[in-house]
Amino acid sequence: MTEPARPGEKTDESPAGETGAEPGRAGDKPQPTMLEQMGGVSGLVYSSLPIVVFVLANSFFGLTVGIWSAIGSAVAITILRLVRREPLQPAISGFFGVAIAAFIAYRTGSAKGFFLFGIWASLVYGGVFVLSVLVRWPLAGVVWNFLNGTGHAWRRDKPSRLGYDIATLALAAVFFARFVVQRWLYEADYTGWLAFAKIAMGYPLYGLALLVVVWAVRRSDKRLKALEEAKAAEEEDVEARLRLKYGQPPQEA
Repeated sequence: MTEPARPGEKTDESPAGETGAEPGRAGDKPQPTMLEQMGGVSGLVYSSLPIVVFVLANSFFGLTVGIWSAIGSAVAITILRLVRREPLQPAISGFFGVAIAAFIAYRTGSAKGFFLFGIWASLVYGGVFVLSVLVRWPLAGVVWNFLNGTGHAWRRDKPSRLGYDIATLALAAVFFARFVVQRWLYEADYTGWLAFAKIAMGYPLYGLALLVVVWAVRRSDKRLKALEEAKAAEEEDVEARLRLKYGQPPQEA
């Protein structure tokens, strides 16, 4: 009695594993939180550590030690990510950013030169974001929909594009705010406050702008889904009318 039952149980379970398990995994997969999308707590620590190390080492031991300490901390972070099998792209980009900042500080002979590249990069990024809105290709929408492979349907819907315009301008405002504040601190030779502003105006402000991006994405997805459902319902209605008109035999007078 047990032998016939085993093959039956196996055949019943295999279709469920093939058809039901995979959709369940995709549907039950938890969405990443805002903090996870920004790199998590480790991302915040990794991005801030070279700056803190540079300021402290420069204060106690001078510019040269500060430069090499910042580079050393960036290398250590890259090795740590490699050992922990974490994504290397943020670490590599962060390392090159620290290396460029350290080179400028070395060439200018001033600790505040460590922040000069980031200051002007913020101005350039902000300008690019504003330009993308002016040419009707807001980067918040372009990047999000490209990464998710959802095409360009959002551009044909004016409310969706408006939402992405607002999100893109929010990101631009973050970059412009960084430039204005940090440029003023740079000119005033407030190196310590400059380091604090770079950290405080990094992830926290970026997180606020991401809230606007999330709002725009959800708003656009909701609208596009509603438009698609309305279009499908309209097509079904037209098809039903045509079947009703031509599918029935003509009535005799």
